[in-house]
Amino acid sequence: MEAFASRDFRRYQLARVAAILGAEAQSVAVAWQVYSITHRALDLGYTGLVLFLPGLFFLLPAGHIADRFDRRKIILICYGLQMFCTLGLLLFARSGVHSLRPIFAVLFLIGTGRAFSGPASSALVPHLVPEKHFVNAVTWGSAIFQLANVTGPAMGGLLFTLPVALLLPGSRLEGAGIVYVFTLLTLVWFLVLVLSLHVRLGRMEHRAASLKVVMAGFQYVRASPLLLGSFSLDLFVVLLGGAVALMPIFANDILHTGPRGLGMLRAAPAIGALSMSLVMARFPISRKAGVRLFICVGIFGLATTVFGLSRSLWLSLVALAVSGAADMISVIIRGSLLQLATPPEMRGRVSAVNSLFIGASNELGEFESGLTAQWLGAVRATVLGGLGAVTVAATWAAFFPGLRRADELSADALRPTSKQPDAAARKVISDDINL
Repeated sequence: MEAFASRDFRRYQLARVAAILGAEAQSVAVAWQVYSITHRALDLGYTGLVLFLPGLFFLLPAGHIADRFDRRKIILICYGLQMFCTLGLLLFARSGVHSLRPIFAVLFLIGTGRAFSGPASSALVPHLVPEKHFVNAVTWGSAIFQLANVTGPAMGGLLFTLPVALLLPGSRLEGAGIVYVFTLLTLVWFLVLVLSLHVRLGRMEHRAASLKVVMAGFQYVRASPLLLGSFSLDLFVVLLGGAVALMPIFANDILHTGPRGLGMLRAAPAIGALSMSLVMARFPISRKAGVRLFICVGIFGLATTVFGLSRSLWLSLVALAVSGAADMISVIIRGSLLQLATPPEMRGRVSAVNSLFIGASNELGEFESGLTAQWLGAVRATVLGGLGAVTVAATWAAFFPGLRRADELSADALRPTSKQPDAAARKVISDDINL
């Protein structure tokens, strides 16, 4: 627990817990609300697409802003925007909106806030702890993220179904509205804690904006087989193997468990991931990181296939927990590669590129899941997606031997230097410093 010796790291993780709890509870409410209005799998996919598009539109400015301005202030502004968006969802719930257009408009704004806060948040973490404790910080950060993921969806499902009088006597709120009030409270707590951080990074990138400066993140990722391989692996595996968008269908039409069952299904991967992260905090990865990465991705795909075939709630929960545990090892390895293989002055732009891949794999993956489920049915779409994830893992292991051979997770081992053969990546670093 070396990372927790840092005051700012402790406070930032407490802030993340609050924000993730609120966001995950809100996602359950939004998904159930959307499906209740139209009962179409495709509309669940559209929710992911609407959240993804801002990350695509604002990718380049988001990364440059994260390197050019104080990352803490960027985070505060973006989460302030998310507060107003949640307030909008609350007003829609109170007025009984039956159209998806205003909901999608608010989700687009939420996606915009995430597009700018994501690179800033990712690039901020290495400055909260000493470099020697960074892998420990990634591990505990992932554990905390999953702890909130375990609690958030379940809390969303619970709040959605509790009698309103127990919480707000005399209120006209019900279902989704109660969840949105909870999310607003978590966002307030997040902003208070982030405001209390001592870290003040100021401006990391001192050059004027230009196309070359803004595009440096892409150039660095393209020149680094480690980063390009890990980013694209996550993109295609989650794009094919993610089943989150279809969980309302499984909960309602296949497993017949209702909103509470949806919360359990959403929480199951996080339970597996949390358990694995606690194990890894005690027994961190020391060697053969690349091989472990590909093995875990294959397990993730197989577990997703089992979930798609299951007709038992408990078997589905076990399969999702296994997928979450395997994915957690992958997340820690990829998160360490992202920050340790990237120089500090470029972390915002490289993190923005990573955010695009993550957004495509998660939100665009939800659209893909909804679309294929509309064509093939939820079960076939999930099973084929899981098998596709296994195929991608085997293919990437062959096409990115450098990633497969990655061993120790340290800056000295991962970052290109004059002694390493990755001349293209070294040239990008040199150009970024000397321009």
